[in-house]
Amino acid sequence: MLDTTPGKHAGGLLKASGRSDVPPFMVMDVMAAAARIEAAGGHVIHMEVGQPAAPAPRTAIEATHTALEQGRIDYTSALGLPTLRQRIARHYRDAYGCAIDTERVIVTTGSSGGFILAFLSMFEPGDRVAVTIPGYPPYRHILTALGCEPVLIETSSETRHALTGDALLAAHRKAPLKGVLVGSPANPTGTMISREALTSLISAAESNGIRFISDEIYHGLDYAFPAVTAAELSPHALVINSFSKYFCMTGWRVGWMVAPASLVRSIERLQQNLSISVPTLSQIAAEAAFDGRDEMEKVKRGYEDNRRILIAGLPQAGLRTFLPADGAFYLYADVSEFTSDSFEFAKQMLEQAHVAATPGIDFDPVHGHRYIRLCYARSAEDMREAVARIARWLTQGRTIRP
Repeated sequence: MLDTTPGKHAGGLLKASGRSDVPPFMVMDVMAAAARIEAAGGHVIHMEVGQPAAPAPRTAIEATHTALEQGRIDYTSALGLPTLRQRIARHYRDAYGCAIDTERVIVTTGSSGGFILAFLSMFEPGDRVAVTIPGYPPYRHILTALGCEPVLIETSSETRHALTGDALLAAHRKAPLKGVLVGSPANPTGTMISREALTSLISAAESNGIRFISDEIYHGLDYAFPAVTAAELSPHALVINSFSKYFCMTGWRVGWMVAPASLVRSIERLQQNLSISVPTLSQIAAEAAFDGRDEMEKVKRGYEDNRRILIAGLPQAGLRTFLPADGAFYLYADVSEFTSDSFEFAKQMLEQAHVAATPGIDFDPVHGHRYIRLCYARSAEDMREAVARIARWLTQGRTIRP
């Protein structure tokens, strides 16, 4: 007879699965700590989360209002609204001079949904997938949760913290890789990969049977030179992008991928079962966002101004060394002059100076204790105030070296 004694087997029933035992995305914890300070009346300069301060383009908001006034918001095709997919394909022609078949375009729930679909469709449990460090933490965490093995490849100043074909193949020779994921512009460094370097990297990967994934979520936010899409360089590369960063639509949770033709049906089946479709209202807004590019270019010019403020001001404040900031909206600053614990540095800077930053250990478990990431996606006034607060705080010598 079934034992229904309350709580007798509850411990076993409620134990979390091993695959869910991934590290937290630390920036979210920093956001929560900053919110507690604000709830107590403090004024925090938010430089921790990679989120634009500007709203979505007016064209997107107006399209949303119109759709709501018309009534029903139904499911869409699992691959996305046909008109949005067509508009994304047109974007590749307009922005890159690159012809993309609309059938290869898949709308996703932000880039995060794209990573899950990409990993599930391209890899088996146990497959080894290379990612660079420093790098975006959920790359590693999602791969781990899906049973794959993230292989960490360190980058260095000699290559401007970008992955090279030589470094990729060196890792491949140690133990075979099934895939590699690269971001340009990169998070947290802002480093970009040139056309020549990206072409060489893709060639090295594909010549050795390594599947290539390109995270292009920060495309459009390029300052050193125009970003290059992997979709132009290889039909076998899988490209992931999003409306979150350039189009300032983080909370709308809508992105896209350009997939190799052979994977489209597999990804469609996964999307049908995992989410049915991406929220329709967000897709409507995303399509209209393409008509708001003038507004978004103005926002981008604000980021460039903020970048100049930090590059000029932070060395005078005491943070003298940071990685190349070719694109995106981040500075990855070296704090080893003050501490060997970037978590404690960020914690004290938040508590004492009320400037929120993300400790580098979130992005790099090997060398991240030496760095913090500062996001400059807010106002110029915030950037100037942040520099002033950091300068006062460091002058007062309030950091602790373990």
